[in-house]
Amino acid sequence: MRLLLTLCLFANLSASGAEVIYQKPPREILDVLNAPAAPTPSVNPSKTHVLLMERQANPGIAQLAAPVLRIAGLRINPANNGPHSPTVVVTGLSVKRIDGGAAVRIAVPPGARLGSPVWSPDGKTFAISNTTASAVELYVGSVSGAALRKVPGVALNDAVGRGEPVRWLAGSKELLVNLVPGGRGAAPKPPAAPAGPNVQESSGQSGPVRTYQDMLKNPHDEKLFEYYCTSQLASIDVATGKVTPIGKPAVVTEADPAPDGKHLLVTTVHGPYSYLHPYTAFPKEVEVWDRSGKLVYKVKSSPLEDRVPIDGVPTGPRNIGWRPTEGAALVWWEALDGGDPKRKVGFRDRLTMLRAPFGGQPVEVYKAQHRARRVIYGESGGLALVSDYDRDRRWTQAFLIYLDDPSAKPKPVWSLNTQDRYRDPGQPVMKRLATGDLVMQQSGDYVFFTGNGATPQGDRPFLDRKDLRTLESERLFRAGEKGYESVVALLDSDGTKFLTSFETPDTPPNLFVRTKGSEDRVAVTDFKDPAPILRQIKRQLVTYKREDGVQLSFTLFLPPGYKQGDRLPTILWAYPLEYNDADTAGQIGGSTQRFVTMRGASHLYLLLSGYAILNDATIPIVGDPETVNNTYLEQLVMGAKAAVDKAVEMGVTDRERVGVSGHSYGGFMTANLLAHTRLFKAGVARSGAYMRTLTPFGFQSERRTYWQAREMYTKVSPFTYADQIKDPILLIHGETDNNTGTFPINSDRLYQAVRGNGGTVRLVFLPYEAHGYAAKESIEHTLWEMGAWFDKYLKAPAGR
Repeated sequence: MRLLLTLCLFANLSASGAEVIYQKPPREILDVLNAPAAPTPSVNPSKTHVLLMERQANPGIAQLAAPVLRIAGLRINPANNGPHSPTVVVTGLSVKRIDGGAAVRIAVPPGARLGSPVWSPDGKTFAISNTTASAVELYVGSVSGAALRKVPGVALNDAVGRGEPVRWLAGSKELLVNLVPGGRGAAPKPPAAPAGPNVQESSGQSGPVRTYQDMLKNPHDEKLFEYYCTSQLASIDVATGKVTPIGKPAVVTEADPAPDGKHLLVTTVHGPYSYLHPYTAFPKEVEVWDRSGKLVYKVKSSPLEDRVPIDGVPTGPRNIGWRPTEGAALVWWEALDGGDPKRKVGFRDRLTMLRAPFGGQPVEVYKAQHRARRVIYGESGGLALVSDYDRDRRWTQAFLIYLDDPSAKPKPVWSLNTQDRYRDPGQPVMKRLATGDLVMQQSGDYVFFTGNGATPQGDRPFLDRKDLRTLESERLFRAGEKGYESVVALLDSDGTKFLTSFETPDTPPNLFVRTKGSEDRVAVTDFKDPAPILRQIKRQLVTYKREDGVQLSFTLFLPPGYKQGDRLPTILWAYPLEYNDADTAGQIGGSTQRFVTMRGASHLYLLLSGYAILNDATIPIVGDPETVNNTYLEQLVMGAKAAVDKAVEMGVTDRERVGVSGHSYGGFMTANLLAHTRLFKAGVARSGAYMRTLTPFGFQSERRTYWQAREMYTKVSPFTYADQIKDPILLIHGETDNNTGTFPINSDRLYQAVRGNGGTVRLVFLPYEAHGYAAKESIEHTLWEMGAWFDKYLKAPAGR
């Protein structure tokens, strides 16, 4: 009866011109969707306390419908000078000692919409923003609990920049902030009529550009960008609340205090602006200022970055930063190949250092054979870990160097395929210094690494201690075969005591104190299961091969109440990835030992409607990075067919009732599989790109332009073969998708093409949604649409 009612309602809502209101999925899905999530932990730098953050699950559609400025690659709320849709919204806070005791509730402002906490280096206090309807406020909290304390008279400018508009200023007593300039006046009003046309011109030099969205469009947009993104840099005394302006207002995109607390590395952008590129490519000045805002040293003055090759880098200094173990020493990478990845050179980058008072010449301390990635600094001895990336082989290598001894031979630490899960050495464990800077935690001649610990049976996270003299590693901890446990933080200097997050298929993730060599766990948190019905879901890691011998896998999810031997309607969910070789393509990732949770518009909710799901089925596209997509379709079909065949062979899947779905590149995959196979009775493609002519300068890892590979671009575009899509396809897309390449017009045009050729197709545009869906109403409706579509074509007796 429920299926019949759903199908009738679905048919009525599909009528041309009919008003459609937001729908809700079945009650069993809503109960899980609305179940409260466990708090998110944040451990303080001194490793004495953990802050427990209650987060907003999904905002209402009214919040997304608020006014927004889409300019220069940004989405700004003009009412409060913050981001239109903050990525983190914390609604409640508690603090708990790691060594025991009850959690202490911290009083927050009514209707709090807090950002991420920014811990002071001493771990005693934290700064946190609060977004209101008219401003982004600044508060300070303490591990002692009590209440957040508002810093009066402060309105943060959170419109532009990376991360929170708040950071600690070389210690735990002052904050460095971006403020809305006082007395800036009213926002620019649009002209009653344009003064003339909007014109762009190119001088004949090549300037490939990705398909960015939300760009500046006219002179009025330029004025709005300057108005909302101009900020006043300032320091704030945490104890007294005194605000001291630093320099003059400017469009400050980055401001980083030196460890000495006397110098600031400041990046500002200015015109002439681009209507094709986001603000990150605008002309910029990178300068060292003193605490008054006076220019001390100009690091870089760069023009508009509109001639940077695809996958290339700008010329001149880049990735500029302070060396954390010196008072004021700048370190940066600089290209030796003109920033062009296709140019053949012996070394691609060099690492350069310049110490205060910045009067001498920069000193070269290292050369990278391939494109440099980053520098991770040691805690002492001038130690640094540097790595580079060879894009032709998808290969990375890392070396230990000593910044104070350029003559010392770099020590190779690792050299491996970037997609080699089984040999991944992990990432260094980091420590926050008293200045607030992050470095690798050292214990004498040792550093520490944590990683996922991928194996053919699934992930088993680890903690290693590496000897800097021999580069040999000692395994201090490895998760067991049962359950999933990962290291969150080291609680002592030698790595013998650490904080972990432990979960099993039946128990949610909680924090525990562990000691090397002991199996005992001392609980720090005790979060409960928010959705017990999910414990009835069965999981199994399944491996198999496609016809050319490449190893593949999926995680088989079976719904609550499944009876052995039943063949179920089944959904294949996947996201294709490119690989250089079959060995890495066939490696296993993830774990069946984790606690099942569902958030957002997850396809896994359909388990509660009786579907089996072939989750994260590996669909590798294997080959040379330059030409791998020449065989995209052939490999795509092989991978999908192998997955379906295996599920049927296992006796859980009814071959006549298999659907396919994916998001973004998975949506692209879904449309292609429906165009080139009859494996599936229906598909749901979400937020995909279906016409590769709209991404002519590359997509995913594709390096060739449309004009260099016309046949391939045409061949892999589902739009080209819309007349071959004979099985029903549901297209869902955020109406304001701002992801590079996935313009909403993709879904609109594919809908028209399939419809025009007599196919069965439904198009759903979600108002105000971007690439991922955020609003509660949008998520509920997406799950309803997916469930109704698959119910109609996989469950209904008439099938197709």
